Amino acid sequence: MLYHLFEMTHAAVAPLRYMAETTKAALDNSFNPWGETPGGKALSAACEMIERTTRRYGKPAFGLDTTMIHGQPVPVTEVVVAAKPFCNLIHFKRDAAVNPRQRPDPKVLVVAPLSGHYATLLRGTVSAMLSEHEVYVTDWADARLVPLSEGKFDLETYTQYLIDFLQLLGPGTHAMGVCQPGVPLLMATAVMAQDDDPCAPASIVIMGSPIDTRRSPTVPNKLATQKPIEWFRDNVITAVPWPHAGFTRRVYPGFLQLTGFMTMNLERHMDAHQSLYKNLVAGDGDPVQAHREFYDEYLAVLDLTEEFYLQTVAQVFQEHALPLGKMMFKGRTVNPAAITKTALMTVEGENDDISGIGQTQAAHDLCPNIPAAKKFDYIQPGVGHYGVFNGTRWRTEIQPRVRDFIRSNLAKKS
Repeated sequence: MLYHLFEMTHAAVAPLRYMAETTKAALDNSFNPWGETPGGKALSAACEMIERTTRRYGKPAFGLDTTMIHGQPVPVTEVVVAAKPFCNLIHFKRDAAVNPRQRPDPKVLVVAPLSGHYATLLRGTVSAMLSEHEVYVTDWADARLVPLSEGKFDLETYTQYLIDFLQLLGPGTHAMGVCQPGVPLLMATAVMAQDDDPCAPASIVIMGSPIDTRRSPTVPNKLATQKPIEWFRDNVITAVPWPHAGFTRRVYPGFLQLTGFMTMNLERHMDAHQSLYKNLVAGDGDPVQAHREFYDEYLAVLDLTEEFYLQTVAQVFQEHALPLGKMMFKGRTVNPAAITKTALMTVEGENDDISGIGQTQAAHDLCPNIPAAKKFDYIQPGVGHYGVFNGTRWRTEIQPRVRDFIRSNLAKKS
């Protein structure tokens, strides 16, 4: 019923949104002199606020059409190299014909988080890696759009997807898990090491991830442990309504996740929207465009399957299955101590309020048989969770260290 109520509300406000769009278009028309008056500007700004507040934000585009290599622009094309019901593997293919780099670059599988936002949240992450790496990204699907006939998707399926992608990309591939996927990436690497799989990653970089949430628990960590798993099943899981392709699939809906995201920093978001209104009235284009770009991404959310969400809450945040040696994969225990050849780098943000200091570092303790020379831990001063993988500090301080780490652990040719 909760999802149906959301859909009904969205439909009910549609006439208001269309009226706001029409009014704004009329006011912004260059032939309408009233649009340039203070009253006209104020009304136009109010109409945009109404339209943005009542719309459903669709999946954004990566928009990475070029990259710079040795100062020369090189065209980039998104190519789907593997398609699965719940994820496409995208290759950001650089045009070899105009690529001035003579030697091949390392292949890097960037594992995007499946925790509410689309993979495009890592646009800045990918952009910074693209000039010096062959980048592949997991583009997770909105569960609302996956038919029930495609089956279930849980933490084990997620891990198997990563194994499949690494096997497809072949030996010598490096992998980077940003936030939530640190756990399944470490699981996949451990399973492949236990199987002596030649396609096990040459290195993994785990960034701001909840490997062991008993360390420096944050507010989201504590919220996940305050209720039994039955509470989450009864209160945040609902069925996808008709006419969506995933009709009757039980999900943790994106709009509920977004509500949680917003309430964590409600005052900041309210201030940002007040500033948007003032800047629209003043005609200050740069901050307006920056606001639009940020919130077009931030407000675009996807649904998670019931089984994946509940397993993640239970096994990662409540039971601490991986650090306690109780994580299972297809009937056997996942053993990170089996990892001996894959290099490991962890990255944390000093001010991360999602994954506290030490939670990602815990991966090193779980992998005691990786040689010390193949381990590296880095804490970035002055950044929060988002700054670990996006923004100026990521581009100028973190990414160069990631690049150097990958290159210092290139697979040796036989």
